[in-house]
Formats: sequence, C-alpha cells, structure tokens
Amino acid sequence: MAQGYATETDQEGGPVSGGPGGRFRLRLPHSLLGSGIWRRGLVLAAVAILLALLMLLHSHIPNTVGNLGSLIETFLPWCGLLVPLLLIGAVVRRSASAVVALVLPTVVWFNLFGGLLLDRTGPGGDLTVATHNVNAENPDPTGTARDVAASGADVVALQELAPAAVPVYKKVLAATYPYHSVQGTVGLWSKYPMRGTKSVDIKLGWVRALRTEISTPAGVVAVYEAHLPSVRVKLNAGFTASERDHSADALGQAIRREPQRRVVLLGDLNGTMNDRALKGVTAQMRSTQGAAGSGFGFSWPAAFPMARIDQIMVRDVEPVTSWTLPRTGSDHLPVAAKIRIGH
Repeated sequence: MAQGYATETDQEGGPVSGGPGGRFRLRLPHSLLGSGIWRRGLVLAAVAILLALLMLLHSHIPNTVGNLGSLIETFLPWCGLLVPLLLIGAVVRRSASAVVALVLPTVVWFNLFGGLLLDRTGPGGDLTVATHNVNAENPDPTGTARDVAASGADVVALQELAPAAVPVYKKVLAATYPYHSVQGTVGLWSKYPMRGTKSVDIKLGWVRALRTEISTPAGVVAVYEAHLPSVRVKLNAGFTASERDHSADALGQAIRREPQRRVVLLGDLNGTMNDRALKGVTAQMRSTQGAAGSGFGFSWPAAFPMARIDQIMVRDVEPVTSWTLPRTGSDHLPVAAKIRIGH
C-alpha cells in the first residue's frame, strides 16, 4: 500500500509534515504565518508605489490642467523627502509591506538625482561666468555689485535691473569690467571685448534678453542672457506659466539659429532643467550644474533655496565646475561656472 504525506499544524502554529522518512517539524515565527506585518501599512505601501510612479512617469503628467506637470517637475527632487517620512510610518506601523514597497521610490529617486550628490567638479577652465537676478527692489545694489565683482567672474550677467539702479551697477563694475551692455532690464559685463550685441525678441513686448559675442583668449563664444517671465501658483489657475513657456520657445529658436558653434546661456529662466516647458532650450544645451556641479545648486528663494531656476547652460563648450555664490541683497542666489572653451 503506498505511503502518503500528511500535513498538520502543531500547537505553536508551525506546520508539521510527515513523509516516508519520518516526521519533521518546520517552525516559522507566528508573525510570518499570520497576516500582521504584511497586512499592516498597506496604505503606506500604496503611497510608496504611487510616489515611485510619480517620479518615474513625471513627463507624462499632463499640463492641460493648471500646468500640473511643470509644477511637479519644478520641485521634483523634493519628492525624495517623502521616502524617510514613509519609512518612519512603516516602522511605527511595523509594516513589512511598506518597507519593501519603499525600495521602489528610493531606486527611482537615486536614478534621477543620485548623480547630483557626487562631486563632478574638475580643474582648469578658460572662462568663468556668473549670473544673478539682482531683484528690482534690492535695497543694496552697490553691495550686490561689489559681491558679484569679487567672485572673480570674467563675464557677469545681471537681470531685473531697475532703471534707477543701472548707473550704480555701471559705476561699481566699471573698474573690473571695461565692456558692458544693458538692454532693457538685463545687462552683461565682460573683461573681454564684446561685439555684435543686440536684444533678443522673446515675445514679451519689452526687452529681457540679449545676445553678444565675446572674444576670449581661448576663442570667440556667443553669449545669451535672458530673464524669462515669472511664474505663479494660484488656487484658481494652478501653475501660471504660459507666458514663460512662450518666451522659452522663442529663446530656443534664437539659439537654434545662432551661427556661432560655441554658445553660453546665462540668466533667470524661472524654470528647472526637469521642466518640460523649457525643452526648446534644454534639448540643445547642457546645464553646467548638472554636468560639473556639486549638489543641486538651488538658487531660489535665497532665504531657503528650493529650486534651481537661475541657469548657466552651454553648447559645444565643456563645463568644468559650477557653484552658487553667497547671498546678496537679492531674493536669488548668484550662480557661477567655469568652462573650457578650447577643447
């Protein structure tokens, strides 16, 4: 008569199996056999999975309602803060499901932003550039101009120049930068000769962008400066960025038509590199912070920087290092970069 197998449960909850070689006991912790640590915290686990999908598929979030996609992309790196918060909740709830689910957003976040935590700075460089939205209501334009000049930059781009403050910036910067041009509310100061300077139409009706060529010891480079329109978050309208988006497209078209191979863009773009609305620019240029910075390089607001909206971008030149400068009288931090032109 053939021998059979029987399985039963002992008094401690562990399965007892019988077989042709005799009986043996396999005892597992009661908490694993029960539903406790796996059923607890299912909501936390679901939130972790949704967070991972949000970061992974952010480019598919539509902008049709309140520019929601661009709003999320502006502050996308901060999604990482939800991971430790969810982990604390998982520990408090003693939820194995939530802990395992948190692996997903952790991996996605590090895939997107982990490289920014590394020091990607390098030695050398031919040209140091800086850009700063000085704030039209800056209470100390003299101090701000001195601080920017003290950075050692060869080229300085300033945005949001109030008409009354322009003579102050010209006077303070004259000794360091013999060449300059102010177009509307943006101005560019250079240690090296500038030529062919002109305003750039970014579809605003007034001047907030310019283009020039600078003859550096390492060669000629086209330099663009731009201050794209501000964006706002309103309860009744969402992320109001349509004017900024149209200007970004116009700026991208101007750069695409640029005859010079080597291009540097400086300015306040009121958007981050993750924002798909700036793709007209970002698709053809590299961010110096992303290529050669250390950290996220957030520049706004100066009191507690949460986003990198002040940009230094390049085409056909090599970023060497990128950094933020100390706070001035503005609500933005100045940002600077060193680039290699002759490569």
